[in-house]
Amino acid sequence: MRGYFDKFPNSTIYFRRIRRFYIVYTLDWHADDPMVQKEDREKMQELINRELGREREYQQRKSRSL
Repeated sequence: MRGYFDKFPNSTIYFRRIRRFYIVYTLDWHADDPMVQKEDREKMQELINRELGREREYQQRKSRSL
């Protein structure tokens, strides 16, 4: 699945489904966009899972950092 975000308008973010939620798998970053940081990836994952009705599964994932 591909995603596009306002903060990175020239980059394409690819998501992969893991169990019942989606994570950032890879991205085609464009030099005109800011560097994608860990916090940005986490926010993208939260947004895509919320939009797809998978927010609860994403929040309950095993690898979740506290």
